[in-house]
Amino acid sequence: MVSLLLPIIYTAFISLGLPDSLLGSAWPTMYPELGVPVSCAGILSMIISLGTILSSLQSDRLTRTLGTGRVTAISVGMTAAALFGFSISTQFWMLCLWAIPYGLGAGSVDAALNNYVALHYKSRHMSWLHCMWGIGTMVSPMVMGAALTHGMHWTVGYRAIALFQVLLTVVLVVSLPLWKERRTESGTEETAPQALSLRQVFALPGAREVMLCFFCYCALETTAGLWASSYLTLSRGVAAETAASFASLFYFGITAGRAACGFITMKFNDTQMIRMGQIILAVGVAALLIPGPQALALAGLVLVGLGCAPIYPSIIHSTPDHFGADKSQAVIGIQMASAYVGNLTMPPLFGLLANNITPALFPFYLLALLVLMVRMHEQLVRKTRRS
Repeated sequence: MVSLLLPIIYTAFISLGLPDSLLGSAWPTMYPELGVPVSCAGILSMIISLGTILSSLQSDRLTRTLGTGRVTAISVGMTAAALFGFSISTQFWMLCLWAIPYGLGAGSVDAALNNYVALHYKSRHMSWLHCMWGIGTMVSPMVMGAALTHGMHWTVGYRAIALFQVLLTVVLVVSLPLWKERRTESGTEETAPQALSLRQVFALPGAREVMLCFFCYCALETTAGLWASSYLTLSRGVAAETAASFASLFYFGITAGRAACGFITMKFNDTQMIRMGQIILAVGVAALLIPGPQALALAGLVLVGLGCAPIYPSIIHSTPDHFGADKSQAVIGIQMASAYVGNLTMPPLFGLLANNITPALFPFYLLALLVLMVRMHEQLVRKTRRS
């Protein structure tokens, strides 16, 4: 039963990544046709992020009521409907309306699937599953690019991804009986989830630390991905085309790193994996900070991507160990909300700093987030260490 379910979960993680990079790849074609400024992509992104935060906060209650399988099927179905809605939109306000189910569909499934894998599967699967998410983020721009290259409308790209999501929804509905299997890979029974209020979650030892740790990580990853190319061009004198290609290698580093981490986790535990990633991140940020040849800065960016690779999946996978299987769904839901808040607020904040002071602050900004992340993770380990 579990072995049949695992490929479906892998496919579901690919589907989580598909919508995340679709808007960015299509927007340069979309906004002139819609007659809106290029900055309006930020409005759509904010609506999606707010919906994702809201649904993440409700994931514990929804998963306890409906079960992981139903939450996943419903959420993917909502995303499919939203993507199809984007494909038939002719006005910007229509996109804003469809962005609501777009965001709501993402948060609950993300938290529910991450918790299910953390409870039922070993750490290597968490790394490989998040590698699948990276594949999804790479596939959807390729689909959109192929549609535009062959003279088709941007709506065709959205419709193609929506069709994939519809087919996956059908598969998830058919597979619902598989989700009733309660045994983990270690052979133990899953503890029935306990719904917790926000106040109860915040009262847990280590809860505030893990939320801040996750906030800092996701803020660092998103800021690096969004502003790396601009930093290399404006502050290090790297040609724009070279900077763009190395900025894409940042994401390749995350995806390839997670594929490799699946094997490395067979030798190291989650805490060791997180610390290993933080050390690699520190080396990468140091390479960005040190004045020197352009190659040093480019190598630093790739190292930042590799350092990011093990941190996200290892924090998620370690949650049941830190807080208990009965509380992990509630904690992971709050962690995901913290992550989306970091994604929503910290990259624009650096944009303000870069615009009003200097983009050369980029590595210092990453360093500050890294230092706070390390401090929060060490406090989390200390507070939740079991004797």
